[in-house]
Amino acid sequence: MLAAATPFLLAALGELVAERAGVLNLGVEGLMAFGAVIAFIIVYHGGGHFLAFIAGGLGAALLSLIFAVIVLGFNANQVATGLAIGILGQGLSALFGKSYESLTVRALPKIAIPGLSEIPVIGGLFVQDIVVWLSLAATIAIWAMFAYSKVGLIIRAVGENPKAAHAIGYPVIAIRFAAVAFGGMLAGFAGAYAATIYTPLWADGMIAGRGWIAIALVVFGTWLTGRIFLGACLFGAVSLMGLAAQATGLDVPSQLLACLPYLVTIIVLGIISADRRLLKLNGIASLGEPFER
Repeated sequence: MLAAATPFLLAALGELVAERAGVLNLGVEGLMAFGAVIAFIIVYHGGGHFLAFIAGGLGAALLSLIFAVIVLGFNANQVATGLAIGILGQGLSALFGKSYESLTVRALPKIAIPGLSEIPVIGGLFVQDIVVWLSLAATIAIWAMFAYSKVGLIIRAVGENPKAAHAIGYPVIAIRFAAVAFGGMLAGFAGAYAATIYTPLWADGMIAGRGWIAIALVVFGTWLTGRIFLGACLFGAVSLMGLAAQATGLDVPSQLLACLPYLVTIIVLGIISADRRLLKLNGIASLGEPFER
């Protein structure tokens, strides 16, 4: 479950930081796909997973900076631009990955925590690869940043009231650029994990909507890190239900089982959206709005 949740979690954490700064980036799906193909190519040619993650994260961050230049530099519509960047990222991944279709790479070994991994029933939770452990650490770090640090307070101020933040001397545009780049980097990491560790093979369209679910997770978690983590675990578990049902021999169409994560997304978003008070309490006041000095 934790391994299945990791791509959702990393991408959602990156989108959380960008949205906290007031920028809505709907191109997460394309950023994940672009990071995935770069990481897969590097691992396939013997570059190693560390180099692959660095390259995948940087590639997605550079693609997200194109989005940032358009929406922050030219005040373009964030929704339309995000969709365009998402399509661009998916197109580039299909182009670069065409000659690697159906090829496989070696995944990273799992690391067991002594003692905890031997607990009956739940011991498997403590046997994970290094990226899962690092994603959990990143969750705690981002939560602590927004809860206790000055950096987190500045990012939140830029997202809530950019004119007030600018009036007291904070560079709103530069902070938003940094937040978008960070979000793109985490999306690239998420794609790299999906392509080189979780399912270590390349297939066109292998991200399969994870980026859209990650965006929905931010709303599902009402922009709170802990709830986003729980939501990622939920969707990770739901994505595995299809495999579990097939393994037990249940006579359920595979197409229906493949739809489960998206059906759950629609249901959960419908429930969350019905509580206007909760969304208004935790929402970002200036999300998606352009800022002019």
